[in-house]
Amino acid sequence: MKRVRDAFELAGYTVDGVRELLGPVAGGALARDEIVPALRVTDGGSALEEFVRLFWLQVPVPARGLPEELLAAGLVERSGDECRALFHIEPAEGVAGEHLGYLVSDLKARPGGGRVRPDHVVGGGGASGNLARIVIHRPVDDALDVGTGCGVQALHLAGRARHVAATDINPRALRLAAMSFALSGLDGVELLEGSLLEPVAGRRFDLVVSNPPFVIAPEGGRFVYRESGMPGDEFCRRLVAEAPGLLKDGGHCQLLANWLHIEGVPWEERVAGWVAGTGCDAWVVQRDVQDPAEYAELWLRDSVETGTPEYRARYDAWLDHFERQGATGVGFGWITLRRSGAERPAVRVEELRHEVDQPVGAYVDDVLNGLVAGREFSTACGKVGLVAAPGLVQEQVGPPGAEDPERIVLRQTSALRRAAGVGTVEAALAGVCDGTMPLDPLLDAIAQLMGLGTDEVRAHADAVLPELIADGFFSSPPV
Repeated sequence: MKRVRDAFELAGYTVDGVRELLGPVAGGALARDEIVPALRVTDGGSALEEFVRLFWLQVPVPARGLPEELLAAGLVERSGDECRALFHIEPAEGVAGEHLGYLVSDLKARPGGGRVRPDHVVGGGGASGNLARIVIHRPVDDALDVGTGCGVQALHLAGRARHVAATDINPRALRLAAMSFALSGLDGVELLEGSLLEPVAGRRFDLVVSNPPFVIAPEGGRFVYRESGMPGDEFCRRLVAEAPGLLKDGGHCQLLANWLHIEGVPWEERVAGWVAGTGCDAWVVQRDVQDPAEYAELWLRDSVETGTPEYRARYDAWLDHFERQGATGVGFGWITLRRSGAERPAVRVEELRHEVDQPVGAYVDDVLNGLVAGREFSTACGKVGLVAAPGLVQEQVGPPGAEDPERIVLRQTSALRRAAGVGTVEAALAGVCDGTMPLDPLLDAIAQLMGLGTDEVRAHADAVLPELIADGFFSSPPV
């Protein structure tokens, strides 16, 4: 594979090379799986253009000029004067836009391209990219990728972990992952076959990540890359419940998940039940929700079943499946667990639909630390100094010309970009809290300036500051 990798890199078949070749229009269309604009800008016959057409656009190219190593490695087949790709091979992009290596997966499923095989192996996509961006950035000794597929997360982890293990129930996925690693020049990833956490039972890791088969499909799921065969959202629930048993002290488990919205049951309560009893600090974020019809349509398109003779019957089966469970929708999001050893772990289950700073993994521990600090905060510990989050801005809402605002809003300009309505006490603290002065004299000074009693200001601070600390507007060391 080294000679193939050398040929790719010599041609510029890298993240930057492909991005520059395609440009924003063709690149954007390709992200929507529309290949016509990309075909138009790759017809010049250069080595880079031929590689893009062959392995990404999946169209035949002239055999002349192609490196013989591609045939020798079993990546292409020759038919007359043309060669066709046997696999989809794409440059892998890191969270900072850097070139990580290459991913080898099955050819992309496109309309008119035939049925998707049950053991189909997908390449990198939006979900895998989202997971890579939320994973912690600090180096670790031992990392585990559960359900590795073609090896996307393992490839990301290789740059920060001394040892990476990767599991999958699909033997074909493990074969293609091994090809991805070889083509990327990555040695030493431990590949293990088996379901859920069985292949690593009894072992411990600093970091466990998973882009699992989270799709909630009718019984007898067809595609192993997205459907576990377990009922409803049971696979994700079990993964959340069992993964903490693999974590070392201070270790993290981070995964993508889908969860059912059941009529009459708040989704937050259902998913909070997943993390209860894990002994971990937990942060669960819902990023999107789809109704049953939207969800069915999404995954029927994914498996290229739209427009087939069986489409209506399959659509009906999905809707029947949701009706039997009393489901009103499906939530999409991420879950982060941290084995803190605390007697009372900090847990937050919330919805964040707005844009947040990426990568989240750069500050995910700050979020968890804030949840812990907010829960423990009390003005009785007034010797501690609070620090206002950097870049906070204050907005005042009211009629033009009004002397006093009707509402004051603190807004974060980085990280999770939250906004919170606050009172004058909190607004005043945001302007002066830089960690150099304990909270006691600051609250006393604010009480005096506002003509309020010290006890009244302290009681107000006790009521509102814990949530503002948990939300990241202020930071406080553990007490």
